[in-house]
Amino acid sequence: MCKLFSAFSNGAGDYSIPLVRLDVEPDNTHEELKYLYELSVVDDELDYLGHPDAILLKDGSILDVFPSGHGKGAIRSKISFDGGLTYPGRIENQPESWKTSRETPTVYRLEFSDGTPDKILLISGNPDWHDGKGSIGGFNFSLSDDEGKSWTEFELCFSKKDDFTVIPIVALASLTRLKENGRFVDKWMGFFHDSDFVNYKTVLSFDGGKPVWSTPEPYFANHREIEKKANMCEVEVIRSEQGKGDELCLIARSNNKNYNSLISFSNDEGKTWSEPVFAPSALNGERHKADYAPDGRLFITFRSIERGKEKIRRLFNDKTKIWFSEGWIAWVGTYEDLKNGREGQYRIKLAHTYQKGQTKPDIIAEADTGYCGNVVLPDGTIVTSTYGAFGEKNSDGSLKTYVASKRIRLADTDRLAESLKNQK
Repeated sequence: MCKLFSAFSNGAGDYSIPLVRLDVEPDNTHEELKYLYELSVVDDELDYLGHPDAILLKDGSILDVFPSGHGKGAIRSKISFDGGLTYPGRIENQPESWKTSRETPTVYRLEFSDGTPDKILLISGNPDWHDGKGSIGGFNFSLSDDEGKSWTEFELCFSKKDDFTVIPIVALASLTRLKENGRFVDKWMGFFHDSDFVNYKTVLSFDGGKPVWSTPEPYFANHREIEKKANMCEVEVIRSEQGKGDELCLIARSNNKNYNSLISFSNDEGKTWSEPVFAPSALNGERHKADYAPDGRLFITFRSIERGKEKIRRLFNDKTKIWFSEGWIAWVGTYEDLKNGREGQYRIKLAHTYQKGQTKPDIIAEADTGYCGNVVLPDGTIVTSTYGAFGEKNSDGSLKTYVASKRIRLADTDRLAESLKNQK
């Protein structure tokens, strides 16, 4: 990782680890690996659906939630009962207030130390879309205490009527359970940003069963120059030691794409953060979502942003171009790779997202993808969902954008990655 922000280094470059391509199935694919190239439809009922999040329910089902449009619109839901192969179910009798959602919903499981049954938390922010409607500010949340069968109506926090001037964007991009004196407590730290790319944290706790949110506060004030120049936003926070350790790692999107994604660490439960450094180009992208596999490795999905000048020069006849996307990407590596600035083990192109005019998969892909919902099944299978244009068309000939998912077993992608190394 590069610490030379003040010297205007921006982390640009290509990655050198293998890219396992699951967007094109080779002719000689072994039968047991064919599933890697299959894509399951989560929801394609509208011309455009996007930005899913997902959670594994205790009965083994997978719940996906997403907006009815690009980043906003009535919340829709789908449920898979067979490990992500099909999605026939949905939440019955969804709260009426979910129809007014103005952002991408995010979902999280809350586990309690006092024996209280788990709750599932759904969050939806209220950004200003500059559509003439303005914003009431703050964010909405719903809770379920019966594994997603029923939900409370939206409750609004920190709106303009509360004299709160911050208008959240992607609330909550990440939520992590906190520790006190080395032990987990019933408090959760959530993250969002505003239009000036000030990043905020708020802590959720419960008082007599009633949810209480702390007043949001900026947490990168000591690194404001970097935060502002790179347009840091939409962070993912990963706890060390498979989610049980005492260190937090934060990965942030660089929205202006003039810089690589940034990484920062905290050893005091998010009270202070290290000076952000640039992530290796293998991990560069937007809206990272991370999960630990059973073997302790990290599986991180994101929208690829490629900034390597030589690669751009080879692929495009456009001297003004500063980035392109390889689409829906996953990174496989370890927490120690993040800690030490290493590239990781390999990347996966999960499926091709088509640009207008493309007729077959290519390394160049449509960037309107990512914002993934990932779950890890008890047998270690990872089910990752995203949205994108996967080749089907609407009645008017435009590309249909919908929500889809893919199943991954790292032992199988390991085999493919190893074969790529052997070809060199």
